[in-house]
Amino acid sequence: EKGALNADPAQTERIRAISRRLIPQVGVFREDATRWQWEVNVIESPELNAWCMPGGKIAFYSGIIEKLKLTDEEIAAIMGHEMAHALREHARERASQAMAAGLGVQVVGAAAGLGDAGMQLTSLLADYTFVKPNSRLHETEADRMGVELAARAGYDPRAAIRLWNKMAQVSGGQPPQWMSTHPSHETRIKDLENYAAKVMPLYEKAAH
Repeated sequence: EKGALNADPAQTERIRAISRRLIPQVGVFREDATRWQWEVNVIESPELNAWCMPGGKIAFYSGIIEKLKLTDEEIAAIMGHEMAHALREHARERASQAMAAGLGVQVVGAAAGLGDAGMQLTSLLADYTFVKPNSRLHETEADRMGVELAARAGYDPRAAIRLWNKMAQVSGGQPPQWMSTHPSHETRIKDLENYAAKVMPLYEKAAH
């Protein structure tokens, strides 16, 4: 209704063309995903965001494309990352983990007779020792799967390193890694450097 969907036909076709190379690779990680009803759209918004839902609905925000001046290979890195989250159903898993952690806090608090302050501290500890580390593991898994999907589609996996260097420049400071649901930029870039090197043969095979 707001005219924010696929407002730029050329930009939309660019994103969809990249997706047409990545989507055929998903069977390596999840065979049934080859039968998902994939759909790719661009949302006119200044946000630096993109996502993929389980079932294959992909959205890129125009802000991330334009503000970061993304190359096709960098777009492939983002798309592969978001597709990996959907393939592994990380959002559903995080919701289940958060629910389990919350229930655990209530059980421990009731058993120990903790007051409100004690319950809040227990909840905070559960968040930092269980929920956030698992979220960081999901991000790392999505990074690795994403560069492999991109490499198999013929996109240089090293583009993910350039992408996260750009993200580090625009995001400024961030909380310490142990307080965050995402790895620090330094940790993420180092892991991507190692993993991109591992999948380079896949890229070279696809590109030639």
